[in-house]
Amino acid sequence: MALKIRLTKVGSTHQPLYRVVVAEARSRRDGAAVENLGTYHPGVRGNPVKINMERVDYWLSKGALPTDTMRAMIKKARRAAANAKPEEAPAEAPATA
Repeated sequence: MALKIRLTKVGSTHQPLYRVVVAEARSRRDGAAVENLGTYHPGVRGNPVKINMERVDYWLSKGALPTDTMRAMIKKARRAAANAKPEEAPAEAPATA
């Protein structure tokens, strides 16, 4: 059973919304998925991709292959997460005398 990490469309016409899923390679685009990993909403400004990277890493370790589009999105999400980490760290409070 070959697994792929890919997009499945759940939005309507002119209102695209996609789910990031793990599905069998031979299943239909909108067919049954093994697991839902996140969403991609191309009409949203800012960060349109929300992916559970822990589960992506799990499925990649099990041999699931991402499609070309998902490979690029995962790479972009990893970069965004790496850039966001230093900003999230709380700064030390200044000592008051």
